[in-house]
Amino acid sequence: MDTKKTEEFYIKLKSQLENTSTWPSIYLYKFIVPTDVDNTGAVIETKKSKRGTYTSLSVTVNLKNADAIIKKYKEVGEVEGVISL
Repeated sequence: MDTKKTEEFYIKLKSQLENTSTWPSIYLYKFIVPTDVDNTGAVIETKKSKRGTYTSLSVTVNLKNADAIIKKYKEVGEVEGVISL
């Protein structure tokens, strides 16, 4: 995804979050990662894809505002092989 499209996505996401949530708020992140990724001992809710090629991760956290959600998406977006949902 190019930088301009990425920034447009986050601007739209922030607007949607601010218009639909009260803060602090519980937020559910969902990601798809290659199954062979080492979870480094973290306790995470996971589900393997039908073929076992990918594993979806569900991570629920309580965050204080939309900016905190965007920051985490950007951090996770730097991890190779991760697809944010």
